[in-house]
Amino acid sequence: MAKPRDESPDSALFRAAMRGVKPLDRVVPPPARETPAPKNPLTPHRTKLLPEPGPPPLAIGHAAGIDRASFERLKRGRMAIEARLDLHGLTQAEAHRELSAFIAREFAQGSRLALVITGKGREGRGVLRELVPRWLNEPGLRGCVLAVTQAQKRDGGDGSLYVLLRKTRP
Repeated sequence: MAKPRDESPDSALFRAAMRGVKPLDRVVPPPARETPAPKNPLTPHRTKLLPEPGPPPLAIGHAAGIDRASFERLKRGRMAIEARLDLHGLTQAEAHRELSAFIAREFAQGSRLALVITGKGREGRGVLRELVPRWLNEPGLRGCVLAVTQAQKRDGGDGSLYVLLRKTRP
């Protein structure tokens, strides 16, 4: 067989190696897999399989999903409290269970504002006072909650939180 002028020696070798090879009927791509973690933790890394973005984390006194006027009304206690939950005297496990059930129930019923009473704890360092905002950020509850802020003194002050729930969609 005569070699064309512009063919490189590598091309001729490749064609010779492929002689007799039949193409597949259908090309099947390899399964998707996650890229390995980078060796240097300071370099940015993206995986092929990214989780769906969820709502931003809740922070007491900051609102990302409501307008300023509504948030000011919430902070000043000028919205009607539709449900109350008192966690005084409960263990962490009991309080977590109660809070989860309470938020889910009130969200399903269409309540908008809930007062969650955690208590201040000894010397203002209450365990539930610190844990409730974390629990509200968990995937099961975060989708129901729009904003959280400290309650006014008449509603419990430092030992209570106003929890604004999202509107339920019909």
